[in-house]
Amino acid sequence: MAISTLCVFCGSSPGHDPVHGTAARALGGALTDAGIDLVYGGGHVGLMGMVADAVLAGGGRVTGVIPQALHDLEVAHHGLTTLHVVGSMHERKAMMADLSDGFIAMPGGIGTFEELFEMWTWGQLGYHRKPVGLLNVGGFYDRLVGFIDDVVDAGFLRAAHRSMLMVEEDPAALVARMQAYEPPVIEKWIGREQR
Repeated sequence: MAISTLCVFCGSSPGHDPVHGTAARALGGALTDAGIDLVYGGGHVGLMGMVADAVLAGGGRVTGVIPQALHDLEVAHHGLTTLHVVGSMHERKAMMADLSDGFIAMPGGIGTFEELFEMWTWGQLGYHRKPVGLLNVGGFYDRLVGFIDDVVDAGFLRAAHRSMLMVEEDPAALVARMQAYEPPVIEKWIGREQR
C-alpha cells in the first residue's frame, strides 16, 4: 500500500519513563527515513512535540491539526510545515483522517485511546481501508492487547477485525509493516447478521 502520510496519536505529556520520548524521536526518524510525512494533533508539548520535532529535524513535512481552544491555550506548535486550526475535536479527527494514509498510536492517555479506537472502528465498518498500528513502547500496551485478545475469545470481536490492528515495539518495524499492509477482505455485516 502506498503510504505518503501517517497520522500519529500520542500523549501531550512525555510520561514518566524517558523510553517514551526516545521512541517518539525514533518514530519521527523512521518516518523521515521512509519518506513519509507526519500528520498529528498540532501540539508542541509532550510526545506530540517530540515526534513532530524529530520529523522536522530529519527534513520531513509535518501537518498539525489543532482545535481553536487548544491553540488559544498556547500549546500549538508554530514551527510546522502546515498548521490547521479547526473549531472542534470532531473536525480535528475528521481532517486528520482525511489527510492520512494510516494511523499509529503511541503511548498516551484517554484522548489517544479514543482516537485509536475510532480509527480502528472506522476501518472495521469499511469507512476506510487504511492501516492502524499500535507502537507498544516498553510493553505499555501489553495489558490492552491481552484484553483485546480476550474480547475475541469472548465472541465480541472477530479475528479478522483483530488482525487489522498491527502491534510492534520497534518504530521502524511498525512503519515497514504499514507500508506492506494489504487490507483484509471482510464481509459486510450489520449487528449479528451477515450480509
